[in-house]
Amino acid sequence: MKKVTTLLVSSLFLLGACCSKNTKTQETMSNISQATVDKTIKQLSDKYPDQSERIQRSIPQVAALWQNTDGSEDDFNNFCTEQFVANSDELKKLSETIQRNLEILWGNYNKMSVDMKLPLHVVGPEITPLDEIFGSFDPYAHLTDDLFANKVAFITILNFPFYSLEEKNQMGATWTRQQWAYARLGDVFTARIPAEYNQNISNAVTSADSYISAYNIMMGYLVNDNNETLFPKDMKLISHWGLRDELKSNYANHNNGLEKQRMIYNVMKHIVNQTIPECVINNEEYQWNPLQNKVYKDGKETEFTSEPMTRYQFLLNNFKAEQAIDKYTPTYPTCIERSFNESMEFSFEEIETMFTEFISSEQVAKVANLISKRLGRDLEPFDIWYDGFKSRGTVSEDDLSAKTRSLYPNKEAVKKDLPNILVKLGFDRTKAENICKYITVDPSRGAGHAWEAAMKSDNARLRTRIAENGMDYKGYNIAVHEFGHNVEQTITLHDVDNYIMKGVPSTAFTEALAFVFQKRDLELLGYTNSDANKEYLKTLDIFWGCYEIMGVSLVDMYVWKWLYENPNTTAEELKNQVVAIAKEVWNKYYAPILGETDSPILGIYSHMIDAPLYLPNYPFGHIVEFQLEQLFSGKNMAEEVIRIYPAGRLTPQQWMINATGEKVSTKPLLIATEEAVTKITE
Repeated sequence: MKKVTTLLVSSLFLLGACCSKNTKTQETMSNISQATVDKTIKQLSDKYPDQSERIQRSIPQVAALWQNTDGSEDDFNNFCTEQFVANSDELKKLSETIQRNLEILWGNYNKMSVDMKLPLHVVGPEITPLDEIFGSFDPYAHLTDDLFANKVAFITILNFPFYSLEEKNQMGATWTRQQWAYARLGDVFTARIPAEYNQNISNAVTSADSYISAYNIMMGYLVNDNNETLFPKDMKLISHWGLRDELKSNYANHNNGLEKQRMIYNVMKHIVNQTIPECVINNEEYQWNPLQNKVYKDGKETEFTSEPMTRYQFLLNNFKAEQAIDKYTPTYPTCIERSFNESMEFSFEEIETMFTEFISSEQVAKVANLISKRLGRDLEPFDIWYDGFKSRGTVSEDDLSAKTRSLYPNKEAVKKDLPNILVKLGFDRTKAENICKYITVDPSRGAGHAWEAAMKSDNARLRTRIAENGMDYKGYNIAVHEFGHNVEQTITLHDVDNYIMKGVPSTAFTEALAFVFQKRDLELLGYTNSDANKEYLKTLDIFWGCYEIMGVSLVDMYVWKWLYENPNTTAEELKNQVVAIAKEVWNKYYAPILGETDSPILGIYSHMIDAPLYLPNYPFGHIVEFQLEQLFSGKNMAEEVIRIYPAGRLTPQQWMINATGEKVSTKPLLIATEEAVTKITE
C-alpha cells in the first residue's frame, strides 16, 4: 500500500457552501471580507488584465484560508498585490523553486517516517512500547502549519490556484504539461489542519497497522471434529491475507483441500464476529477447533474469553481521528469525500454505481456456473476466492514453495534477482538495473507492502515475508505484486517531467500494475502455459477477482457512511453494524450465486481496519488492469509501461485516455468475460 500525501482543496465558493452546514468552520478559516476580496481582485486585474481568470480564481482561495494570525485585511491585500507573479518566465521559475523544496521536505520527512517505522514493519528484535511511540510519530504533522506561517503556502495558492476535478477533466485534455504541473501545485495547500490532528491520524493508523501485523493464526494448532490437524505444525498465517491465500492454494489439493478451505472459512467468520478465542491469536499454547469454537490445552478442553471488540475499536479510532479534521477541510468535509472525490478522483456515487452494476451483471451467474462445473460441486461462500482460472491452480504449492525457497533464501537473493525479473518481463537490461537500484528489499513482519520514495535520492521499499528457510510461494507471490508497485513508484518519480506530477492519478493505477506483475508470477518462475485458452482464463480470473473485492469494498463504504450517520457509536455497536452490512451486501449480491444466506465473510479484510477506505482502490485497480492488459496484448509490455506511466498525476480519466484512448470503464471486461465464458464452455 502506498503512502499518499494528503492534498486537501478549497475555494471560497465551496467554502461558503460548506459553511452553510458549519458556520464555525467559516469563522475558523477566514477573517477576510468579501469587500477586501473584490478590491484585491480589481487591483490586480487592472494591473494584469491578461491574468484576470487566474486572479479571480486565486484571490478567493487565499482569502478562504487567511486567518487572524496571518495578518489584517490590509496585510492580505498587500501580500496579494506584492506576491502575485504575472510574467510567464518568472512563474515557471517560481514553480520550479516550490517543487525543488517540496521534494526536499516531502522526501526527507518520508524517509524519516520509513526509518522510524522499520522496527514495526521489518523483521527484527521484539517490538517495544517505545518503538510504537516512535513509529506512530508523524514528521509531516507540523509541516503545513509552518508553511502557512512563513507564507510559502499562500504564495503557492496565489500563483497556482486550485481547479476542481470536473474542471481538470474538462480542461485538462488541452493543457500542456506545464499547465498540468501548475494545476497540481494548486492541489497542495488547500486546508489548514492543526498539527495535533495530523498526529492523531498517524497514531490511529499506526496502532491499527501494528495490531493487524501481529494478528496471526497458528494453523498447525487448528483441529477438526476428529481432533486431527490439517496444516503443517509451523504454519503461521496473518489475517486476512495469509488465510485467504492458503484457502486459494487448496483448490489444487484434491486430497483434503476442501476440508481445509471450510476450516479457514470458519476461522474468518470468528474473526469478523469477534467470537475468536483471544488466546489463540498469535499463540501456540492452545489448540482450537474453529468448527465448534472449542479450545484445548494439553489435550483437555478449556474455557476461553473471546477477543474483546479490539478489531472494531481500531476501526472506530481511525474514524474518530479522521472525523476530527472534517471542520478543517471545507471542500471535502468528510473522510468519505476526501477518499473518493479527492484521492481517487471518482465520487462515492460513481464508484458505488460502477461496482453494483458490475456485481449485478448477468455475467456473474455465467462465470459462477462455469466454476461450479470445474469444481464438480455447488459453490460455497469461500469460493469468492476461487483460484482455478490461474495456471497455478493446477500446480502444487509445496512444489512452488520448494522452488521459491531455493531461489530466494534471503533478502539479498531477492534484491539480486529483481533486474532479471524485469528483463523477463521485457525490460531492457540497462533500464531494469537502473530501476532496481532504487529499490530496497526488507523481510516484513506483516503480509507485505511497498513504500514509495518521495525524493530521487531515496529508495522505494519492497516488503514481504521471508522465513528463516527462505521465501515460500505466498511470500513470493506478494513480493511480485509489491515489486510492481515499486516499479511504478520508481518510474513515476524519476521519469516524470515535473516533481509535482510524480506518481499516478490514484492508488488504483499503481494497484493495476502490481496486479499485472502478480499475474505473471509463475511465468517468472519458468512455468509456461501452453493452454490455448489462457487469455480467456486470464479474463475470467480478473472478472471473478473484481466480483469478490467489489463486495468487500461496498461493505467498507457503507460502514463509513453509517459511521458518519452514527458518530457516537461504541465499538460493539460498530461490530454489530459491520456484520449486518456485510450480511446485507452478501444476501443481495452473493447468496443467490454462492449460497448460504447471512454470511459475514465480506467483513474479513484487514485493510478495513488499518487503511481507511483504501479497499475501493483494489477493484478500481482491477478495472484499470484489464484495460492495460488489453493494451499490452501483442505488444512489449515493458515498452508500454515506460511510455504511459511517466504521464504521472493526470486525473484517472485523462490518464486512461492518454494511455489507451478510452476512459476508465467496466464495459471492456464485461464484454470480454461474455466471450470468455462462451469459448471455455464450447
